[in-house]
Amino acid sequence: MSTYAHTKLVPTEVTFPYSSEPVKTTIMAIQEGESYTDIVTLSSNFHPVSHLWPDHPADQGSLLINDSRFSVVDCLTGAVEIESGKLEVDKAISVKRDTQGWVFVVVHRIEGTGHGFRLGQDLLLEVDAIHQKELSLAHSAEHLTSLALNKVLGKETYWRKDAEMKDSLNHWDFHRYAQSSSQILPHQAIVGYRLGKTLRKRGFNTEVFSADLQFIEDSVNQQLASWIELGSAIDLICEGTVLTESRYWKCRLDEDSVATIPCGGTHARSLSDFASIRIIIRQIDAQNLEIHTNVKARSE
Repeated sequence: MSTYAHTKLVPTEVTFPYSSEPVKTTIMAIQEGESYTDIVTLSSNFHPVSHLWPDHPADQGSLLINDSRFSVVDCLTGAVEIESGKLEVDKAISVKRDTQGWVFVVVHRIEGTGHGFRLGQDLLLEVDAIHQKELSLAHSAEHLTSLALNKVLGKETYWRKDAEMKDSLNHWDFHRYAQSSSQILPHQAIVGYRLGKTLRKRGFNTEVFSADLQFIEDSVNQQLASWIELGSAIDLICEGTVLTESRYWKCRLDEDSVATIPCGGTHARSLSDFASIRIIIRQIDAQNLEIHTNVKARSE
C-alpha cells in the first residue's frame, strides 16, 4: 500500500450538513490499495460512514477529474498523521479525534489503481442527492421515534423510580438506556433494544412494557403523526466546519419544547418533508426487540 500526502495537511471541511451541491476541491492525500485508490480532499460534500458507530451508510456519488468520471464506491472516515503523512482508514484508525498531530479527513474510495492523480490537483465531487435524502429522512425519523417512544414511556407505570438520564424534552431516556444497535436505510431505520438486567436495575418495568407493546406502538405512531403536522424546521447546529466538530439535530416539537440530539449524520430539513412516519415493534425474544421506523416522503 502506497501513500502520498500533501505537505500541508488539514482536517477535511464538510458541507454535507447544509448542502448536497457539487463541491470543487483539491486532492490532499492519495493512498493506493491492491484494487482501489483512496482520495482525501480539502473539502467534501460526502458523508462518510463512521468508524465508531457505522449506523449511517456512506453517501454515494462520483468525482470528476480531467474530464473523467469515477464512481465513489465507498466513503470512509480517515485519520492522517501530519508529520509522516500516514493515512489510517476506517477500522484501522488507531487514534481519537482530538489526538495532537493528527487530522481527521473524508476518504473517497474509487476502484482501481494507477490513475495518475496528483497532489494539489483539482476535482469536482458530486453526491447522489436522492440517495442522501432517503437516508436523511430515515435518520431524522429515527430521532423522532426515539423522542416519541421516551414520551409514551414517560409514565410511572413503566418506571419504578426516577431515571437519572433524561432526553432533551425531559422524559426518561429509555432509548439511550436500552438501545443496543441501529441501522439507517433509505426510508427506514431499525433500532435494537435490550430489556436486560441493567435496565431493570435502573427502574424500568420490563414486564409491563412487554405486555403493552401494541398500545405503545399505536401511541408512538399517534405522536409521530401529530409532530409531522407541525411542519417545524429541522436544524443542524454545527460547532465548526470540519469533520470532527460536534453537530446537533434540533427541532421544535411544540410551543415550549425544542428537542436537541448530538448527531453527525445527514438529516431532513423540515417535518414537512414527511408524508408519514410509522413504527412497527418486533419482539425478537424475551430480552430483545426491534423498532422499525418506516418513512414516506412528501411529494414535492
